Amino acid sequence: QVQLVESGGGLVQAGGSLRLSCAASGRTFSNYAMGWFRQAPGKEREFVAAISRSGGSTYYADSVKGRFTISRDNAKNTVYLQMNNLRPEDTAVYYCAADLLPAVVSRTIKGYDYWGQGTQVTVSS
Repeated sequence: QVQLVESGGGLVQAGGSLRLSCAASGRTFSNYAMGWFRQAPGKEREFVAAISRSGGSTYYADSVKGRFTISRDNAKNTVYLQMNNLRPEDTAVYYCAADLLPAVVSRTIKGYDYWGQGTQVTVSS
């Protein structure tokens, strides 16, 4: 089993930045594709960003392109989401997800096997 723990969420003013971290258990982290999703109140969970096993390929939702950067450090079993120029509409619970046997890097909820509990990001105007 894989356990994922997100951290780094909090309150930030519009235009500010946050860096989320997701720490994964296990010794085979480098084999996982990783993704970030978010869910705002009253909304469905949506794709934010994803990264391939080696970190060589990244994917972003149109709403965050140019502002967010996903990265990973396989030696630390950690994936990151650097969020810059935050907007109030970025307010959501952010979830880390792992795909243990990736064929392709997925942008869908069903593409991932394990999920963290989420970390709250609130952007004030």
